[in-house]
Amino acid sequence: MLDVVVAKLAALPPREQDRIAQWLLQELPDEELWDKRFSESQDTLSKLAAETRGERAAGNTTELDPEKL
Repeated sequence: MLDVVVAKLAALPPREQDRIAQWLLQELPDEELWDKRFSESQDTLSKLAAETRGERAAGNTTELDPEKL
C-alpha cells in the first residue's frame, strides 16, 4: 500500500511533493511520541478501567445522556 502512495506522490508536481513530505516528516515524531506514551500508560489505564468497573458494579455511576452535554 505504501508503494501505491509513493507512486501517487511521485506523480505530483515537485512543490506539492515537498509540501507533503515536509508534513509527513513533522507528523512521524508525533506518532512515535503518542505510541510511546500509550505503551507507557497501559498499567495506569488498566487500573483506571478496573476502578471504573468497580464503581459501576457498586452502582456509583450515572449513565451519560448525550442530550445533556
